[in-house]
Amino acid sequence: MTSFAGRVYKAVMSIPLGQVRTYKWVARKAGSSSAYRAVGTALKKNPLPLVIPCHRVVKSNNVLGGYIFGKDFKKRLLDLEKEIALCLTSKE
Repeated sequence: MTSFAGRVYKAVMSIPLGQVRTYKWVARKAGSSSAYRAVGTALKKNPLPLVIPCHRVVKSNNVLGGYIFGKDFKKRLLDLEKEIALCLTSKE
């Protein structure tokens, strides 16, 4: 893994449950605001896709983008996370 990929994974892990961020946001957090395509490449090689939640990263126009398990699964994960986050916040 490259140091950039490590920074990408760290940035992605900071995205809260039930929320999404753009590839550009991740690139900026990883220290290279113009490297949003490289973010996609790093996420494509994500060795732990359920632990490092790359499904929380979307395109700038809020289109889902790709996912190792398919776009439908990505959408289902995001929907499930939103429900979980809502349940967690309603109990506070």
